[in-house]
Amino acid sequence: MSLVSETATVPNTVEKLLLAAPRGYCAGVDRAVQTVERTLDEHGAPVYVRKQIVHNRHVVELLTERGAVFVEDVGEVPEGAITVFSAHGVAPSVRTAARERGLQTIDATCPLVTKVHREAARFAQDGYTIVLVGHDGHEEVEGTMGEAPERIVLVQSERDVDELRVDDPERIAYVTQTTLSVDETEAIVARLRERFPQIVGPRTDDICYATTNRQAAVKRLAGDCDVMLVIGSRNSSNSVRLVEVARDCGTDAHLIDNASEVREEWLAGRRVVGISSGASAPENLVSELVDYFRARGVLDISEVDVIREDVRFMLPKPVREFAAGANAS
Repeated sequence: MSLVSETATVPNTVEKLLLAAPRGYCAGVDRAVQTVERTLDEHGAPVYVRKQIVHNRHVVELLTERGAVFVEDVGEVPEGAITVFSAHGVAPSVRTAARERGLQTIDATCPLVTKVHREAARFAQDGYTIVLVGHDGHEEVEGTMGEAPERIVLVQSERDVDELRVDDPERIAYVTQTTLSVDETEAIVARLRERFPQIVGPRTDDICYATTNRQAAVKRLAGDCDVMLVIGSRNSSNSVRLVEVARDCGTDAHLIDNASEVREEWLAGRRVVGISSGASAPENLVSELVDYFRARGVLDISEVDVIREDVRFMLPKPVREFAAGANAS
C-alpha cells in the first residue's frame, strides 16, 4: 500500500517542512562505516566488528547483510580473524585482549574520541585525578575510563560535582564525552571550576564539532516549528541530545528510527514540522521521512543551512593500504 493511500483519509494540517542543516553523518561516522564496507570489499565476509560500528540500527542491519558480524567482546571472535573497533573507541585492555587472540585489528575510532583518550592518558601520567563528564554505560565513556581506571571518576550532573571528593583538589583535570549537550556540559564544567579553582581541562573543547553544529541547527529551527522530529536510534547519545535541545527551546520533539514511527497525534493541529537527524543516521532515512510528508500533500519544504561543514578524516591506515594496493594492480 502506498503512503498516499495510507494517509489520504487522515486530516492533514502540516503545511511546511524545515530541514536542519547540518544533520546526519559526521566525518567520524562516515569514516567508520566506510572502514567496514571497504574491509568487506577487500577481504570478503565475515568481518567482525566489536560492538555496533555506530549507534544506528539501520546501518548495523545493512552491514550485517553484507557479512559484518557484530560481537560484544573480542573473545567471541575466532583467533586471527579481521576485527574492526567501532567509532566509539576501546580501552587499552581490549587492544591487549585482541593481540592475545592474534586478531587482525582495524581501528575505526573517531579521531576526536582518540583525542580524548590521549588527553586522559596524559593527565593520568602527570598525576592528576581526572573527572570525566559523560553518561554511565556509554561505550565511549567505557573506553575513555579504561585509559586510567584508577585515576578517572565519572560525573553526569552538577549534583555529581557537588558530591565529588578527590584526594588532591589542586591536582585535578577534566575531559568530556564528545556527544553531550553543549549547554548542559558547560554548566557542569562551570560547577567544576567553582568547586575546584585549580582544575585544568583539554586544550580544545572535547565535544565534537558535529554534535555542536547539529545542536546549533536544532536551536535555530526550534522556534519556527510546531514539532520537531529527530531521526536516530535510541542508543545514539547525540540523537537523544538533539531531542532534548529542541524541548529545552519549548518545542515538542520526538526521536524516531524512521518514518514508520511517526504518530498521528504528534501532527494533529501542527502546521510546521522540523526535521533533523543524529550524526549516525544515514540521509536516506531523512529522504524517506520527507517522502512521507509529500505523500500527505506537503509541498513547502525548505532546508535551513545554519553552518557549513567540510571536515573529512582519513581512513585507517590498513584500509588506505588496501586501496593503494588495488590501485597499483
